[in-house]
Amino acid sequence: MRSQALRADVLMLITAAIWGAAFVAQRLGMDAIGPFLYTGLRFALGALILLPLLLVLPKPAVKQPLNRGLLLGGLLMGLALTVGINLQQVGLLFTSVTNSGFITGLYVIIVPLLGLFIGHRTGLGTWMGACLAVLGMFLLSVGEGFQVAPGDWLQLAGACVWGVHVLLVGFFASRYDPIRLAVLQFAVCAVFSLILALVFEEIRLDAILQAGPAILYGGVIAVAIGYTLQVVAQRHAIASHAAIILSLEAVFAAIAGALLLDESLHARGYIGCALMFAGMLIAQLWPQKHAAPAATVKEAEA
Repeated sequence: MRSQALRADVLMLITAAIWGAAFVAQRLGMDAIGPFLYTGLRFALGALILLPLLLVLPKPAVKQPLNRGLLLGGLLMGLALTVGINLQQVGLLFTSVTNSGFITGLYVIIVPLLGLFIGHRTGLGTWMGACLAVLGMFLLSVGEGFQVAPGDWLQLAGACVWGVHVLLVGFFASRYDPIRLAVLQFAVCAVFSLILALVFEEIRLDAILQAGPAILYGGVIAVAIGYTLQVVAQRHAIASHAAIILSLEAVFAAIAGALLLDESLHARGYIGCALMFAGMLIAQLWPQKHAAPAATVKEAEA
């Protein structure tokens, strides 16, 4: 059981790193195409990449037939993913990668708060870890001249949706095959995002080719690998703990923004990184009065 939890933590940490770097790809992709088209294409690519896995995975992993519960899970997760990722994507037009990573990461607090409304119990260690993580994200991303730009409000709205997504993933991933769920949610997100692109954006082949590298990273690495790892990992993780580890994407976003987009990362930013890691460790290692059932894997974005 402990080994499963450790494996889940490692997978979610890898996911956070992938997502953090994806903020840069998301920003660069919009140099050539609109936010909805970028989202639609990369999630369509992610779904297509995963489809062959349904044929080659061992039988026990894919033995579940498509049923109403699985379809409902894929639809609800896909709708939350569509709203959250497009709020984030549009917000990136009006704010920095670092600020976007920080504000998106606020779902670390939103997840346990939402969990309270549906009967989940959250221990002192989780709250302490979440508070440290939020303080760390503040030091990491908010400078003296920080102002609440339109993009920041969009990211905040997206953070609320990511909190819902984390809870949905936790609920359905503990009941259904994670690969099937991932394919379904990617397909739903791709369809709705492409519809929005057809309505609101200009679509040109040369622009799509120009955005090709960003689409490839966003589709292959961030979606097919990153979001799938999230679903797989959350089968064996408490949702509120998962939110704290996944929120470390803010750290990786800030580092990627500094390295690839010349966004500054000052000394206080490194202190923020340290506080976030401390929050993760406290939430994971604080003594629990009782073990949470695996089904609540996701008291718990992804």
